[in-house]
Amino acid sequence: MTIQPGRGFTLIELLVTLAILALLGTLVLPVAEVTVQRRDEQELRRALREIRHGLDAYKKAGDEGRVTRAADASGYPERLELLVEGVPDLRSPKQAKIFFLRRLPRDPFNPDPELSDAATWGKRSYASEADEPREGDDVYDVYSTSERVGLNGIPYNKW
Repeated sequence: MTIQPGRGFTLIELLVTLAILALLGTLVLPVAEVTVQRRDEQELRRALREIRHGLDAYKKAGDEGRVTRAADASGYPERLELLVEGVPDLRSPKQAKIFFLRRLPRDPFNPDPELSDAATWGKRSYASEADEPREGDDVYDVYSTSERVGLNGIPYNKW
């Protein structure tokens, strides 16, 4: 009768395997966090581009005489919601509305779910300086209210 050696793993093999798994786990978590941040940054870029395009389209419609505006007004909307709610087209015989956005995107870096979509954005009026944006009689531009810094090293509120 011969004695066969035990089948299974030794303690050292188990410890080495656990160490490798722990190392892989510590590498996966930061990569996952960067992936989520990159996705949110892409969403921020898309949202800013979409809103800014809507603001420019509103201004162009005002310059063409399709949107009512006061003589001393800048031509930009008084509030962001007008881009979605629409405004009467002065050139349309039926006063049909012109819509500039289907929906107003949210700031992906604003964590407050209680805020409306428009309230998640910082707004800059035409009369304010780019270095110190502040709200005013119109909405000339929007920016993220987040103080976080992007993967490119630029704060989100400067994009």
